[in-house]
Amino acid sequence: MSTAEPPPPPPAAPAAPRCPVLDPAGGALHAEAAGLRARGPAVRVELPGGGAAWAVTGYAAMQALAADPRVSRDFRHWPGAGEAPEGWVLAPFAFQDTFANTHGAEHRRARARIAPAFSPRRVEAMRPQVRATADRLVGALAELPPGASADLRQALALPLAMTVICDLFGVPDELRGPLGRAIDTVMDSSLGQDASLAAQAELGLRMVELVAHKRAHPAADLTGDLLLADGPDGRPMPEPELLGTLFAMVGAGYETAVNLITSAALALLTHPQELARLRAGAIGWSDVIEETLRVEGPVMYLPLRYALADLDLGGGVVIPEGDPVVLGFAAAGRDPARHPDRPEVFDPARADKAHLAFGHGPHFCLGAHLARLEAETALSTLFERLPDLALADPERPPARIPSMIVNGPAALEVVPRPAGG
Repeated sequence: MSTAEPPPPPPAAPAAPRCPVLDPAGGALHAEAAGLRARGPAVRVELPGGGAAWAVTGYAAMQALAADPRVSRDFRHWPGAGEAPEGWVLAPFAFQDTFANTHGAEHRRARARIAPAFSPRRVEAMRPQVRATADRLVGALAELPPGASADLRQALALPLAMTVICDLFGVPDELRGPLGRAIDTVMDSSLGQDASLAAQAELGLRMVELVAHKRAHPAADLTGDLLLADGPDGRPMPEPELLGTLFAMVGAGYETAVNLITSAALALLTHPQELARLRAGAIGWSDVIEETLRVEGPVMYLPLRYALADLDLGGGVVIPEGDPVVLGFAAAGRDPARHPDRPEVFDPARADKAHLAFGHGPHFCLGAHLARLEAETALSTLFERLPDLALADPERPPARIPSMIVNGPAALEVVPRPAGG
C-alpha cells in the first residue's frame, strides 16, 4: 500500500532587500552619493565596521536636518550606542567627548567659549603668518630642479595647514609630525578592527602628550587661553572633553584645509581654461574656492546625528526616533535639484555656487573663515610664483583618500618647473 507524497514546502519568502553599504574606502564617493540620492531623501545604509544609519545626500533635506532642533549630535541620544563594537572605525568621531557632540543649550554654551577665536577679525589678523608660511613652502618648490616633481599635498597643503593650526593651539614642533600622521590614520575608515584600535590608541597618546606639554609649558595660545583656563563657570574643562576638543579642532582645521587646497589646485590644473580666466581677472580666487567647495567638498560623512523624534522627510520616508543619520556634506553641492546646470562640472563663473561643505545650522564649521584664508593664500602664492606649474602625469587621475569621512586626492604629483625651464 503506497503512501501519498508529502506536499511540497511553501515557497520561501523573498529575502528583505539588503541596505546599501557605504564604501569604507570612499573609492567613488560622488557616484555612491548620487545613487543614494536617486533612491529618496534618506536611505538606510550599512556603516563601515558595523551598524546602520540613514544617509542623506540631497541639498534640501540635508539643510533642513542640519538646522532641525530634533536632530542631535549627542551620542547619548542614540539608543544603539552601546552596541557599537570595540575598535569601531567611526568611534573617534561618533563618541568624541567634545562640544561638537553636544546639543541645544549645552552646545551653545560650549561653542561660545571657542567661537571668538575663529571670528573673521581674528582670522584676518593671521593673514601675514599664513602668507609667510605659504611663501616659504612655495619657495622650496621653486628651488626644485627643472623637470623634478613633488607631491603638492605633502609639500604645500599639509605643512601649511598643520603649521597654521598647530601655531594657533601651541603644538610643539616635535609633536606636529606624529600628531598629523595619527590624525590621517584615524581618518581612514577602511581600517579593520585591530588597525583601528591601534590608530585610536596612537592618537590618544599624542593628544595626552600635547596636553601634558601645554600644562608644563603654558603660553598665550588657544590651548592655554581657552581650554586649560577656567571656563565661565569657574571650572577647568574636564580632561576627556579637553582631549576631545583638541582633536576636533586640530583635526578638523587640518584635514579640511589640506583637502580644499589640494582639490582646488587639481581643479585648476585639469581645467586650464579656468586658470587662464583667473589670470585674466575674469574670475577671482573666491570663485575658485567656493566652486571647489561646491563640487569637491573636503568632508563627506561626519558621523553621526540622531533623531530625537520621528522625522518625516516626505515621499513616504520617515526616520524613526533614535535612529542615527549621516549627512553627505560633499554631495550637497552636486544635487541636481539645487544645481540643475551641470552639477558635476567645475565652473567657477557659475552664479550659484551654493554648497554645504562647512555644514549648516548650529554646527556650522567654526574654522570656515580660516580654511578659506589658507586656501586663497596657498593657491594665489602657488600659481603666481610658479606660472608653469603642471601635473606630473595628466593622464592618470590621482588616488583618493581611503575614507568615507573626508574627500580629496591622497597625493597630487606636480612639476613646479618644466624641464629646460
